[in-house]
Amino acid sequence: MRLPRPASPKALWTDIREFLGQRRPHQWLAAALALAIPAAIGITFFYDTLDAHRVSPTVIYLESWPADRSTEEIVAKQKADEQRRQALEAERRQQFQRLEDGLQNMGL
Repeated sequence: MRLPRPASPKALWTDIREFLGQRRPHQWLAAALALAIPAAIGITFFYDTLDAHRVSPTVIYLESWPADRSTEEIVAKQKADEQRRQALEAERRQQFQRLEDGLQNMGL
């Protein structure tokens, strides 16, 4: 079995023009949308990855304590920190309680 002769570029362009000439206007719109949507998604992913690699440095501040502090000082600091944490939790609970009371007043 013999293979057909390769077509010339002129024949290729003739076939493409004939194929495109047979399309109706709504088919062109559908083809444009079919190409535009994946292209938009791809471009979005491309630009999203550009920002993902730019990481700003993070600065972490630590408290410094003297090495010779006593156990009583450590316990006193922990108690003060715990009281501060409990006060913040109590304030937060009051905020949520006010929110819940307001929602109940509205019938929700």
